[in-house]
Amino acid sequence: EHLAAALLDEHGPAALAAAEDLPALVRHAAEAAYDEGYERGVHDHDAALILAALLRLHEGAGLLRHEPAARAAAQFFWAHGTTAGERDSWTRRAVSLARARDTFGLAPAIADLEAELAGPTGTRAAAAYLFEELTSGPDGFVISAGTRTLLDKFRRTVGDSAYDDDLTALTDEAARRQLVEAWLTSYTTATGTDLAPGDLAEAVTAELCPGLPRYESDAPLAETVGDLLGTHPRVHDRTLTVRVDELLARAAEFRAREVPAHRAYQRRRAALVATERGRLRLDEHRPSVMSAFVRGRLIDEVYLPLIGDSLAKQLGTTGDTKRTDTGGLLLLISPPGYGKTTLMEYVADRLGLLLVKVNGPALGHTVTSLDPAEAPNATARREVEKINFALEAGNNTLLHLDDIQHTSPELLQKFIPLCDATRRVEGVRDGEPRTYDLRGKRFAVCMAGNPYTESGSRFQVPDMLANRADVWNLGDVLTGKRDAFALSFVENALTANPVLAPLAGRDRADLELLLRLAAGDPAVRAERLTHPYAPAELDRITAVLRHLLAARDTVLAVNAAYIASAAQSDATRTEPPFRLQGSYRNMNKIAQRIQPVMNDTELSALVDDHYTAEAQTLTTGAEANLLKLAELRGTLTDGQAGRWAELKAAYARSRALGGPESDPLTRAVAALGLLADRVAAVESAIDRAADPRHLLAHPSPRHAARPGRGPAE
Repeated sequence: EHLAAALLDEHGPAALAAAEDLPALVRHAAEAAYDEGYERGVHDHDAALILAALLRLHEGAGLLRHEPAARAAAQFFWAHGTTAGERDSWTRRAVSLARARDTFGLAPAIADLEAELAGPTGTRAAAAYLFEELTSGPDGFVISAGTRTLLDKFRRTVGDSAYDDDLTALTDEAARRQLVEAWLTSYTTATGTDLAPGDLAEAVTAELCPGLPRYESDAPLAETVGDLLGTHPRVHDRTLTVRVDELLARAAEFRAREVPAHRAYQRRRAALVATERGRLRLDEHRPSVMSAFVRGRLIDEVYLPLIGDSLAKQLGTTGDTKRTDTGGLLLLISPPGYGKTTLMEYVADRLGLLLVKVNGPALGHTVTSLDPAEAPNATARREVEKINFALEAGNNTLLHLDDIQHTSPELLQKFIPLCDATRRVEGVRDGEPRTYDLRGKRFAVCMAGNPYTESGSRFQVPDMLANRADVWNLGDVLTGKRDAFALSFVENALTANPVLAPLAGRDRADLELLLRLAAGDPAVRAERLTHPYAPAELDRITAVLRHLLAARDTVLAVNAAYIASAAQSDATRTEPPFRLQGSYRNMNKIAQRIQPVMNDTELSALVDDHYTAEAQTLTTGAEANLLKLAELRGTLTDGQAGRWAELKAAYARSRALGGPESDPLTRAVAALGLLADRVAAVESAIDRAADPRHLLAHPSPRHAARPGRGPAE
């Protein structure tokens, strides 16, 4: 109704009647007013039907299209609120302005005159009716046939009664109006006549203004519109009764009051939402997938199924496999640079989840509570507030705690209830203690960490948390997935090299064929590639891939050594811990510097330079780690091999003596223990040598040890 009436008011009945495609015009108007919530194919269809009915009624209704209350107010003012001179003046002004409008088009002064008349008549609607009545024929004021019939029957019923005497005796207009309303209301009630409040006002005015010239109109004012598609309290059985005067008046009031108020509400709401969004930093929690992210075979075949199973337990599932026993926790452990955070950004984006990322180093080891007030600094307080915000948000939220090796195990243990059926966590929000009940909510927690902490010691996940969580090491090789793991290093490095970058957006089968070509597989032919490659381009790609595969062997070896070293306890180490990393990040750094024209020597130097630069952050451990790297690559020289043996022996001796960080007493006790072990070893050797069974089993060494006799003997 609002859309149809707004179009009628905007374009006018003449322009709409001349429109070639009225439904298309309505559809375009609905599309332009998208913020009003129109449903395409429903509201535009209904508005077109209502508008067509309005045009038919508007054409035949004449001035009856103005609501009865407005007509009654204008007529009462004209009869009792003006003098003859004023009536002549207003009539001449109105007629002149209407003549100017008909001659030159829309006259803005008409609106000014209506505003002037709106004061004494009471409403702008009454002023608009009065202007049209004064400028259009026939002479006099319109009255509906229904109202005229009602008054005729009323007069015949009351006859020559005291009603006329009472009305004549009263001089106060308010009292006269009250009297007429009372008599007409009593009459319609007694006779069962159905009379709308507007029609009653018109009848009352006709009684109070008997000397006002009138003309009668019996034009139809209502029509029933059918085949509507929308739902509304006014629509019954897909039909709506449209009364032109009532609808136009109601729509005008809606446009004048409700629409501006709603627009103001929308602006206010948008401002409040923007302010609150800025305070909560919601844009920071929107998942953002990196442009360099490559969804490779390892992600499809390994990571997504594993992560999907864990998130299904936390978020719940639908369909035939629907489950309501949500719980669990996802724990991703790997060296830096394996894309733990990037992968969770991608998963959250695909699932439409709010991603709240918490920075572990910002929390530090001192934060053990979910109360922001207990945080030692503003940065840590902000991270604790983000945790409480995620717990408060609840539904459709993924809480990602990154670099948990920098946090306190006591803090991590507070998430243990999320792994069980209780799914309740105690926290503090806006200074008030809260119990966050996450049962039945789509809420998931992912923790990510590195096997080493910032001090170089191994990171220990709290046992109660590790026993309940789904723990996966993205840097390790799962059984049967070695090829996919190795391929992922190449897939993730594609965008880092300008020669290989176009392959990231092409068929994955092409990459596998190109890798086999680079490896020298005689069974592969370039004709099987789906993308047409020029010979020169193909040569550059295979050359870079050949170097990339060679570099990958080193990175994989470094990765395996790093994981193995991280899995060892300090008490069982036989050599210094290996902290150089073989992650996707390292692979990308090497890949971006590979050129097709490189030879093997240059590639080896490139890898050496990369890891030499990486080792500088290890300070005292740089030499040992670079020698271990050379051992892994098989490039140890004789001098380096000797030095590596010395470092391992020194490390073993240092560990045996209690380590350089221990106090003197501990080192002395360890030295005495080592001396006792050595004496025991000598004693064991002497016992074995003196054992008769040993002499019978090994007689030759004993005789061979005796000096031979000379000829004189």
